Amino acid sequence: MVHFADLSGQLAGVQGGQVPSRSRYTEIAEVLAAEIADQPADVRVASEHEIAARFGVSRAAARSALQELEGRHLVRRVRGAGTFVSRPLDYVLSQSRVPSMHQTIREAGGEPRTVVRDVTTVPVTGAIAERLERAEGSAVHLLTRQSYIDGLLSGWSQEWIPVDMLPELDAAVHAVESLDTILRQMCGVTPVRAWCRVSGVLPDRRVAEGLEAAHNRPVWLVESLSRDAASGRAVMCSSTWSRPDSVRIIVELDGPVIP
Repeated sequence: MVHFADLSGQLAGVQGGQVPSRSRYTEIAEVLAAEIADQPADVRVASEHEIAARFGVSRAAARSALQELEGRHLVRRVRGAGTFVSRPLDYVLSQSRVPSMHQTIREAGGEPRTVVRDVTTVPVTGAIAERLERAEGSAVHLLTRQSYIDGLLSGWSQEWIPVDMLPELDAAVHAVESLDTILRQMCGVTPVRAWCRVSGVLPDRRVAEGLEAAHNRPVWLVESLSRDAASGRAVMCSSTWSRPDSVRIIVELDGPVIP
């Protein structure tokens, strides 16, 4: 746990109701942010009760200070465990890198894990049909997964793969976590990132629940299309929502142009 230093003289006017409530919790947040700046990820931060007692403020003010730090992605609240120092990994998107979540996270120094939540066959429509260059109504697998970094929930994804390319997807993803590895070994293709769009969005209820995140806080949304390097054929497309306290999305504009 982070043991915060004595604040004597650092918060003049904070006690005794001399400072407006917003100034109170933001000034407390500034002090806490400075104290955890050099702490590694996953170090436990003081609780609301401990912060309230230390600063002589209400639990509501202590909660607001922690929410301020959470909004800056400096801490992360874990259900049933407490609040911890957060150090988001740099998640690099580039045409010159393998479009593999598992490999990207390992290269950034984290340990990835994915959990399959659903695999179903659906008729492809709209933008997904266009990206995969498939006729409306063609059968595709819709794979829904949660992803974890170092044991902490980081992402919620939906991935579309043509059924005629990989009929045995359901069995494959329960045996091998990396979809990139499955496509290479079972389909004989070399996936490369051909198109990508990154945005910050407010998650809908389903995504917020999947991320265990608040629906009123923005998350990353990465939409991506992968093609086979040799044939140029579209092999999969995906939408991945990620917690910003888990990853920092970095886009590198390099690599070959894929037709």
